[in-house]
Amino acid sequence: MISAARRRAGLSKRELARRAKTSPAAIVTYEQGTRDPSVETLNRILHAAGSEASVRLGTPARPDAALAAQRLEQVLGLADALPHRAPSRTLPYPRFGWVRSRP
Repeated sequence: MISAARRRAGLSKRELARRAKTSPAAIVTYEQGTRDPSVETLNRILHAAGSEASVRLGTPARPDAALAAQRLEQVLGLADALPHRAPSRTLPYPRFGWVRSRP
């Protein structure tokens, strides 16, 4: 969010930090996701970039059952189109608990 706002504003990390009264290192850590800014800091940084944060609360939309069924059919159709191979009768790895004797 911070990175997108900064790029939209055409600001360097250093300039954004100066305008937001924080350090360039803080901007880097926020953009990398190493640290999360407080709500106050986030608002200050976004405001310095000419943007603002907004939160919309509500109930999530219910998925359309018909669309979900159509997508499932497509995925299963693709899975059927994949090449099949006969199961191997030998295991690629030793069986659990099997110990190879030492020479």
